[in-house]
Amino acid sequence: MTGRPSPAVLPPSLRARLGLVAALAALVVVVPGVLYAGHSEPGRVDRWIIPPTADSVRPPWRHVAVALDFLGAPAGSVMLVMVIVVGCLLLQRPRAAVLVVAGAAVAVGTATLLKQLVGRTIHGADNLSYPSGHTAFFTALAFVAALLATDRLGLDGTAGTSLVLAAALVAGAAMGWAQVALGAHYPTDVLGGCCTALAVVPATAWLVDRIADRLAAAGPRARR
Repeated sequence: MTGRPSPAVLPPSLRARLGLVAALAALVVVVPGVLYAGHSEPGRVDRWIIPPTADSVRPPWRHVAVALDFLGAPAGSVMLVMVIVVGCLLLQRPRAAVLVVAGAAVAVGTATLLKQLVGRTIHGADNLSYPSGHTAFFTALAFVAALLATDRLGLDGTAGTSLVLAAALVAGAAMGWAQVALGAHYPTDVLGGCCTALAVVPATAWLVDRIADRLAAAGPRARR
């Protein structure tokens, strides 16, 4: 045991940039949420992106969409989180392991709360749709994985921010495509889900670092 603190999961060089991203993402979440509150039909943007009747895709792409959807469902998401947590622990990055669980939980929890507040539905009054929890979850995991990669690769500043955003947006786009292709969400729902993760994960990462730093500082004082 060296006694050295675990590396920050949110590098100081990325905090300002990702904080700005989080603020902009929060704004993107709020605007459609206000516009589509209480609606049960696709909006103009949704119709422009995809026709209202295009609610499925044919094999083999349908199999891909179903597989992605499973990874965002309870059973698949738990399996995916466990695999990533084990990987973080093997790499000796305990803070990243904590953030995988906390980031996914906060992103999905926030999306679930927003669904209740916005009240937008699809395919019936019981199917709340904005924002997409599947998309928020997948985006959050990619965000955390990319943060770990920036640490391993020694990236900071523009390079590190670009990697994190690229990974999060690609993951959000992939899960978002699956949700729209399967008719589970409108396109603006998945945009809201992706931006929900971008808004809350940086704050969660900062909080994980703060708590870990305080616990690390309290350890030596407790042993005196």
